[in-house]
Amino acid sequence: MKTLILAGAVALAAGPAFADITVTDAYVRSAMPGAPTGAAFMVIGNDSGSADRLVSVASDAAKRVELHTHISDDNGVMKMTHVEEGFAIPANGEHVLARGGDHVMFMGLNEPLVQGETVTVTLTFENAGAVTIEIPVDSERQPDHGAMQTGMDGGHGDHDDHGK
Repeated sequence: MKTLILAGAVALAAGPAFADITVTDAYVRSAMPGAPTGAAFMVIGNDSGSADRLVSVASDAAKRVELHTHISDDNGVMKMTHVEEGFAIPANGEHVLARGGDHVMFMGLNEPLVQGETVTVTLTFENAGAVTIEIPVDSERQPDHGAMQTGMDGGHGDHDDHGK
């Protein structure tokens, strides 16, 4: 079962399995025009009394789409890495996917990301199942106050298999 929503400030209400997951403040951006990679950021809320986990992500926008995060190596250099186990979404809480932290990574974009258009993304949760959302492209958006600044502006080139 899939649900299609526009990711802005929309709660999922397509049935009992999805009623407690919300996706807000979502946007997609590329590092620069014509870049072969892009990333999506959002706030995933869980209004249920049970924890859930975002376990995978898919989109026709790129050859590969993965859940990623930034980690600091022994030299203090931020590097991006695939998070195979996914992201925990706490009961009655939220998990923020933000620049410089956890995010959805698009590698080998099939077409350039165009400001104002949307990208279809399917988020798959351990309990809530597959949820399909439309995320607006906003490459002009600036990080929120207090957000890590490394995001799409640094660290992505350090990941050896981007764009392959």
